[in-house]
Parts: sequence; C-alpha cells; structure tokens
Amino acid sequence: MSKYMTEAGATVLLLIAALAHPSSAMAHGGADMEQDPCMRLAGENMVYFSAYQPQYEIQNQYCTEIPQEGDTFLVVDLIDPALRNELIGMRVIRGKGKNEAEGEIVADVRPSFHPDGVLRGEVQLNEGLYTVSIESENRGLLQRPQYLLRVHMVDYQKLALSITGPLVGLLFVGWLAYKLIRSKWVWRWWTAAPNS
Repeated sequence: MSKYMTEAGATVLLLIAALAHPSSAMAHGGADMEQDPCMRLAGENMVYFSAYQPQYEIQNQYCTEIPQEGDTFLVVDLIDPALRNELIGMRVIRGKGKNEAEGEIVADVRPSFHPDGVLRGEVQLNEGLYTVSIESENRGLLQRPQYLLRVHMVDYQKLALSITGPLVGLLFVGWLAYKLIRSKWVWRWWTAAPNS
C-alpha cells in the first residue's frame, strides 16, 4: 500500500508542477525562429512583424493580438540582408479577405529601400480584423507574407484552451482525492487512529 501512496503522491506533485508552470509542460519547448508566429517567409527570406502601442504600454510588442484600439506602430524587421536591397512596402486592410477588394485599405506604405533593415508604419486601428501584407516589387503574390491582426477582440478559442488545462487538472485532483478517501487503506488508518 505504501507503493500506491508514493505513486499517487508523485502524480499529484507532477500535476501541481505542470499547473504552476504550464509553459514548461507544453510539448514544443522553446520556440525557435521558424515556429514564431511573428516570423514569415518572403520567398526564401525571413521577415519579423511587431506592433506597438506606446500610449498604453511602452515596452510591450504584439504580433497578431492587439489588445487596444488606437494609434499603432507597425514594424517589420527585414531579417535577411537581401531584402534590404529590394523595394519593400506594407499594406493594412480592414477585414480578413484574401482579396484586397474585399476590405478597406487603412494604411499603405509605398515600397522603398530600407538599408537599416526596418520597415515602419503608423496606423489608427479600431476594433476588428485587419490583414497586413508585406509587399515587394520583385516577388509574386504567392510569396507575400501576411499577418491577420485581431484588434481589441476576445479570442474564445485561446480562452477555452487556457481554461481547459487547469480544469482537467482540478478534476484529476478531485478524482484522486475521492479515490484516496474511498480506499480501504485510508479507511483502516482512519478507524485505527486513537480517539482523543
């Protein structure tokens, strides 16, 4: 019976550790640059997208989930030096349509050279969905990186996933406690304890 209690205790400790540090319990480990949702391929070259709202949070950067409406600075880092010698621009369209005719263009940064490797733009974003396209005159439409921005919107799928883990853990701990309380070993121990 001691072995059973040791295994149950170890399981509970692992569960508590996983709930306390969910990022270390996930299977992907440390995400490298290719798995970063802000990183995209422009042909064979890499670009990295960031959005900033310094009027709310000076140091926070966002990628696809923009928490507030308002003035937003959009920054594209041209990771590969080859892109710095090309005409690169950016277009922001309200809506998530693949076709630009489906949405309203809210910002258009005309293609130009960026020797410092940084493409910058500023746009006023209201609540809703936006598509940001990084454009090059030397590359086809199929190689044009795009980002879908959710501005001041609740992502219910992410919310459900964030609640599911702790809920499953809580149910497991409850089930384990129920099994321990109902076990004969605990019942014998409880009845054998001297009454004071």
